Amino acid sequence: MGMTTAQKIFAAHLVDEPFAGTKVLGIDVVMCHEITTPIAIADLMARGKDRVFDNTKIKAVIDHVTPSKDSKTATQAKMLRDWARRHDIKDFFDIGANGVCHALFPEKGFIRPGNTVIMGDSHTCTHGAFGAFAAGVGTTDLEVGILKGVCAFREPKTIRINLNGTLPKGVYAKDAILRVIGELTVNGATDRVIEFGGPIVDAMTMESRMTLCNMAIEAGGTSGICAPDRVTVDYLWPFISDSFASKEAAVAEYSKWASDADAEYDKVIDLDLSTLTPLCTFGYKPDQVKSIDEMAGQPVDQVYLGSCTNGRLEDLRVAAQILKGKKIAPTVRGILSPATPQIYKDAVAEGLIQIFMDAGFCVTNPTCGACLGMSNGVLAEGEVCASTTNRNFMGRMGKGGMVHLLSPATAAASAIEGKLADPRKYL
Repeated sequence: MGMTTAQKIFAAHLVDEPFAGTKVLGIDVVMCHEITTPIAIADLMARGKDRVFDNTKIKAVIDHVTPSKDSKTATQAKMLRDWARRHDIKDFFDIGANGVCHALFPEKGFIRPGNTVIMGDSHTCTHGAFGAFAAGVGTTDLEVGILKGVCAFREPKTIRINLNGTLPKGVYAKDAILRVIGELTVNGATDRVIEFGGPIVDAMTMESRMTLCNMAIEAGGTSGICAPDRVTVDYLWPFISDSFASKEAAVAEYSKWASDADAEYDKVIDLDLSTLTPLCTFGYKPDQVKSIDEMAGQPVDQVYLGSCTNGRLEDLRVAAQILKGKKIAPTVRGILSPATPQIYKDAVAEGLIQIFMDAGFCVTNPTCGACLGMSNGVLAEGEVCASTTNRNFMGRMGKGGMVHLLSPATAAASAIEGKLADPRKYL
């Protein structure tokens, strides 16, 4: 019997199996940010174990509230900053160089196919786009990962999602993953890996694959995974070119992590997205999804473009294409947070930031702040936001606020009209 990508990674990283079905894996990359890691740091210090297993395998960033908004967040940032200095963590990104973790770390080339990755952040599953097993973990697991470089998991079963056909004009990776979550429901992939494949995934950029995998957790998935291929190698080439004689050699090496043809899945779901329309959430769960045709016309107070889901350059390009030469509605606050400094610089160089500002957007520094209602775009009670983020739980972006999840294109169209709007009319 063949193996899935997740099974291959588990087999290659197995350190121990203390109980039947519980696998202790060696971890290749431990990621840290200033919201969850300080708790682990404080506990390690209290236990007299203020150590790290390998400072070259730990990556850290201050990204959720940056610059700090109050004394509490300043203290959290200081704890991470001091810890990174104390342990000589080279890959530490502070203000001025920091960006949204799940956009910044791939951009820096920290992930490889076949890697194991943990972080105290639920959207760590993003990194599965590279053919890695990447999972968000709790504080105790993060502590052990920092101290020992291992983490225990139940070996997950895999759900295979084949995205067939071709995406219609005006429909993007965000719409595809909302369709998948609507199919699976928010609990449908609990304790499962979601493996994305099929012609649509094969044709996607790495940025789009990251959008897919980013929201695997919204269906309960432990991780999302895409098979590494030439697209993966092209993205990683600036970081791996010294290790391979050619891109073909890299593809051949990394393809060993792809699932075998006779791999056994917990479930296989085939979705033909050839007639998919732009989608939008309507309630307080990511699986509450409707076509924009059904949602169009509902007023919004704020439009937010950014986050680890859709704050990358290709997202900004799509939105700017729609916004160019237009103004956002006077009743709407438009906020753009490019996900990393490099994305910000590239967007300036391409003239995208000028388009956003001419349209009436406020452009902020890279940060996760608005997505979880901590800074840079918190909603007031009763306000509604059309957002490219990944989570729409009640109060997520502010107490009493409502969040509609949608693609950057749909967000841009909604900003122009001041209400949820179909982007296809602007393309």
